[in-house]
Amino acid sequence: MTDVTSDVSREQSNIVAKGPFQRFLRTIGPGFITGASDDDPSGIGTYSQAGAQLGFNIGWSMVLAFPLMAAIQEISARIGRTTGKGISGNLSRHYPASLLYFIVLLLFVANVINIGADLSAMADALQLLVGGPSSLYVVAFALVCVVAIVFLHYSRYVTILKWTTLSLFAYVVAMFAVKMPWGEAARGLLIPHVEWSGAFFTTLLAILGTTISPYLFFWQASQEVEDEQLDPAAKPLRWAPWQASKAFKRIRADTLIGMALSDLIAVAIIFTTAATLHKAGVTDIASSTDAAKALEPVAGKFAFIVFAAGIVGTGLLAVPVLAGSAAFAVGEAMHWKVGLARKPKEAVAFYGTLAAATALGTGIMFTPIDPIKALYWSAVINGVCAVPVMVVMMLMAGRGDIMGEFPVQGWLRSLGWLSTIAMALAALGLGVQWFV
Repeated sequence: MTDVTSDVSREQSNIVAKGPFQRFLRTIGPGFITGASDDDPSGIGTYSQAGAQLGFNIGWSMVLAFPLMAAIQEISARIGRTTGKGISGNLSRHYPASLLYFIVLLLFVANVINIGADLSAMADALQLLVGGPSSLYVVAFALVCVVAIVFLHYSRYVTILKWTTLSLFAYVVAMFAVKMPWGEAARGLLIPHVEWSGAFFTTLLAILGTTISPYLFFWQASQEVEDEQLDPAAKPLRWAPWQASKAFKRIRADTLIGMALSDLIAVAIIFTTAATLHKAGVTDIASSTDAAKALEPVAGKFAFIVFAAGIVGTGLLAVPVLAGSAAFAVGEAMHWKVGLARKPKEAVAFYGTLAAATALGTGIMFTPIDPIKALYWSAVINGVCAVPVMVVMMLMAGRGDIMGEFPVQGWLRSLGWLSTIAMALAALGLGVQWFV
């Protein structure tokens, strides 16, 4: 680990010396990458379907989601930075094993489905752009993601993830490439509109589920731990309280930037599909690739190419995060050596779990499960799974025996519970519609 630490320190010094943009790249970290990976192909499919089915009337949900997602992600980051353990690591030390295994199993299953759905969407998008066999692309993308995260040096891989976030701006370009009724869009963004129907609550839960997903909590907390371990001067805040003020300011700035990026891209996708597909009466959108195909005759070839290329780019960012968060959760629960900065031979079980999650997700493509339906329903599953995870996380964040001098309090704690309640109400509303 000493060699890894010295390599990281040298690389960080080089980055700082290059200029303000490079210093900005060094400042943003787990929160920024987490926010960007939130807009994965599954999320793109969910936002596309929302815009196509409900038009601009669903835009307000993203205004509601921003403070909720920012609060819950900051709380997860604080847990990691304060305790020096990820979500699963803290669960294993302070809660019954049955609860730990239940939470980790929920996360692992949801992540595997999400990985399969994302890989399928990436392959279909590439097939739309260049032709060729979709099944081969699924395997190729899976291999690229696993090889990169296992064998690239941690600091270099994180830099690649940061640059990959630029692919998200494809959807901002697409939004400005179509004819946009900005007045109507602004009303949809600022004036809440609710419909008492199963379709509406399913879509709302899917939006919240893809925006506030359990894998994001586990990933950001674990990355805070990893970054702290690689910095020789940093210690868990429970044992280094003098570092708290600076650490919390960085976490807040990093998280707000990341969640703002995620929210901006989601709004761009909803607006693009609302202004084109919904206006044209095209509401039967089941995936991100469906949206890309439907855009071509309505909005032109350029919008189609930009939309489809964005799916591939966002998937290359999101799949490693999904697999990595599953590996962190399982590894910490089993008390294995974990960490992307470790060499594969130093953390065989951790990397094996990461590869297994990706392989199982890839295998969905070769089963009777419809990957297009899985793409949308993975967001709904994430929404349902998020509720128990968030409840436990909020209880954990308020405990002095876990957080030491720094339990989450005040408005941040209130927003965290509000986020949890919002997810629970959306899930409850969906359940009522299913059974009534």
